[in-house]
Amino acid sequence: MKKYLILIFLVNGCFFSIFAQKKSEKQAWIKLFNGKNLDGWDIKIAGEDLNVNYKNTFRVEDGMMRIAYDQYKTFDDKFGHIYYKTPYSYYIIRFEYRFQGEQLAGGASWNVRNSGVMLHSQSAQSLSKGQSFPVSLELQLLGGLGKAERHTGNLCTPGTEVYMNGKIVTDHCTDSNSKTYHGDQWVKAEAIVYGDSLIHHIIEGDTVLTFEKMHIGGGFVSQDYDWKQAKIDNSEEWIKKDGQALKEGYIAMQAESHAIDFRNIELLNLKGCTDPKASNYKSYYKKSDNSTCIYRKK
Repeated sequence: MKKYLILIFLVNGCFFSIFAQKKSEKQAWIKLFNGKNLDGWDIKIAGEDLNVNYKNTFRVEDGMMRIAYDQYKTFDDKFGHIYYKTPYSYYIIRFEYRFQGEQLAGGASWNVRNSGVMLHSQSAQSLSKGQSFPVSLELQLLGGLGKAERHTGNLCTPGTEVYMNGKIVTDHCTDSNSKTYHGDQWVKAEAIVYGDSLIHHIIEGDTVLTFEKMHIGGGFVSQDYDWKQAKIDNSEEWIKKDGQALKEGYIAMQAESHAIDFRNIELLNLKGCTDPKASNYKSYYKKSDNSTCIYRKK
């Protein structure tokens, strides 16, 4: 009888171990956008004070975060971004987007069906009042124009630089190898971010662009659009940071004169407790932060 009890105990213990392991594998996705309001987000539009939502540019309708221009007459360089409240370093972000209708009058030709999601961005609070774009790594989103090929999931680098295939990239924007998505269809996008070491851009399940060694530098955009021309008041501070690794930052959705909708904006944090003895251990974490570990009292 004692042997059977020991066997039952061992089997039950094994099942408990397997169950605990499976439980730890459950991915704790965070809904950055709740589909109801813009709580947890900061708005910064060029020329406006922090959290002034000029002409109701950013709004929530039907569970979507919408960037709309129906209350504008002309764009007037009102470049804007909406920033999530929490910075991250190692994470996966996923979302869906679609472009809507025609571009607002006054927008540049290169901004037709053009938007983006800024990764490792400076905070909304740190932008100068007239600043158009944050120092960041832009996951550029482009919609097809009906005929020619037009890639999405590209990279643009305001105030930043990266490496690809072991070589530094000096171009401001780099095309991905994605398919072209015409019309107003929903497109699924994702970025896998590992601090300052590696980032993958993924469109509809396909990895379309990979880069590494992200850092501040290379000027702002170009010689014709440098730190001062971009109306960045503390440009000297950024210039002194040239070469500094870009390890973390904020996530921001972009407004560039063409209406766009976002939905299902979710994030999986890849930085956290990596001690298997802790109750909040996750085996999928890529970066240890054991200061966050939680242990059950014995």
